Amino acid sequence: MQVTETLNEGLKRGYRMILSAQVLDDKVTEKLKEAQPEIELKGFRKGKVPLPLLKKQFGTRVLGEAMQESVDEAMRAHFEEKGERPAFEPDVKMANQDWKEGDDVEIELSYEALPEVPAVDLSSIKLERLVVTADEAAIDEALGNLAASAQDFRDREDGAAAQDGDQVVIDFVGKLDGEPFEGGSAEDYPLTLGSGSFIPGFEEQLVGVRAGEAKTVTVSFPEDYQAANLAGKEAVFDCTVKAVKEPVAAEINDDLAQKYGAENLDALKEQIRERLEQEYAGAARAILKRKVLDALDELVSFELPPTMVETEAKQIAHQLWHEDHPEEKGHDHGEIETTEEQATLAERRVRLGLLLADLGQKAEVRVSDAEMTQAVMNQARQYPGHEREFFEFVQKNPQMSQQLRAPIFEDKVIDYVVELAEVTERTVSREELEKILEGMDEM
Repeated sequence: MQVTETLNEGLKRGYRMILSAQVLDDKVTEKLKEAQPEIELKGFRKGKVPLPLLKKQFGTRVLGEAMQESVDEAMRAHFEEKGERPAFEPDVKMANQDWKEGDDVEIELSYEALPEVPAVDLSSIKLERLVVTADEAAIDEALGNLAASAQDFRDREDGAAAQDGDQVVIDFVGKLDGEPFEGGSAEDYPLTLGSGSFIPGFEEQLVGVRAGEAKTVTVSFPEDYQAANLAGKEAVFDCTVKAVKEPVAAEINDDLAQKYGAENLDALKEQIRERLEQEYAGAARAILKRKVLDALDELVSFELPPTMVETEAKQIAHQLWHEDHPEEKGHDHGEIETTEEQATLAERRVRLGLLLADLGQKAEVRVSDAEMTQAVMNQARQYPGHEREFFEFVQKNPQMSQQLRAPIFEDKVIDYVVELAEVTERTVSREELEKILEGMDEM
């Protein structure tokens, strides 16, 4: 196939390819010869149909297939010869739209080539890994939060009025048209005011009641109430308040520990320490990763495929627009203009993405099947009851599989960079760690 370069500007490439009619005809003949032994037509034994008849009968059908194969082969040969890879699917179209059988085929090929990524001396990178230990103050704070979550209730002073958040112990009888209805009565029922566990409007009417007081509560069941015989109907509840209790945090002792599955208070403290230090390590890892990316960004500079940058900038603008307009769930909001800041951020992301891909390829970084399975399982938990369907979706959807694989690959490349870089450790407090995190602007 004759190939002529028509465009070579930066990373943009254009070529005109001419597939001669004779070569295409030979390709058709070759394919028909391959199929000939298996073809039988009326009046001919299997494999004995003459080639001219096969060409007349099936030539047009085979022609399109032969043309596509020829173009694909020419493109593969072109990329091998040039040593280039397209950033996106190449644009391929027929130049001579009035083509007819017997004419040469003229193809226009255009694409943006991926740039050559410069080598990086990873040993020249200097990094700082932050280390944070969980101190007693942090553990005590976490214990206090657990105690508050596991709150108890104690009797208020005699005559005290119930407040929102208090627990009232009540006997009640619910009536429709003056007659008690099934399931509408209870004794010694502990109801936390403001919990929303009763019919809308019920709990609010008990705010201000006192122990020993009788209270009539009138409410209407919601139209969509689960019991059809009660839906939309007005009910009257005769309530007797037997106790008013205020919330108090649970005592921090072995009993609290056992509520959270620990053997005793010391064991619970150790669990809290481990959880806090895992959280700190995750935050320190995020900071280290950011420093790695900043260092790599300073070390390299190379031309970027314009379309990749433009596409990334539009994605950034689209995401930020939806964050600013959470009420807009659809995507029929028209074109969103990208800012200069978003374009700069897009350039950084594309540059670092290409660099990390190149580093990972050269270092032969691989994502194992076990790592992919774990990633799919983690994602599938977001769809309880439909985990199997999600697994099947990922298996059939290469794009979704790549979305799950990409962050794993990136993290492994980051680890590779850290291994070769010069890394020092610095112990900081939780407050320092949080301040550093807050100071990190968006990547």
